[in-house]
Amino acid sequence: MTTGDASAAPQGPPQDALAGRLKRTELQHEHSSVPGRDIVQVLTEIPAGVESGWHTHPGEEVGYILAGHVEMKIAGREPLLLNAGDHFLMPPGTPHNALDLGPETGMMLSTYFVDPERALASFVAAP
Repeated sequence: MTTGDASAAPQGPPQDALAGRLKRTELQHEHSSVPGRDIVQVLTEIPAGVESGWHTHPGEEVGYILAGHVEMKIAGREPLLLNAGDHFLMPPGTPHNALDLGPETGMMLSTYFVDPERALASFVAAP
């Protein structure tokens, strides 16, 4: 098991598209017992008023809001208003965009069950 800061965590292949927009710390990255899938856990900090941009993941995202107020826009659905203590599940390949509503920095813990050969996040056009 890998724990600690991002520099101690293994670096997955291709770069994550969100790395330039948000502060993201990879907490752990391990092979799953399911062939072709890795489990990646990430702490994401979104400053007030900042959005992630529309993106997808190559597998499920199980998320939990640790702090702040986040509007989660999901393609084909009504936006979710998430507060500290709320959780969400994002299906594979589903375009979504997180906006921190402030006033404080939003923090979310996300666990991804993903294809290790693909980038953890990829930008897509807004639906």
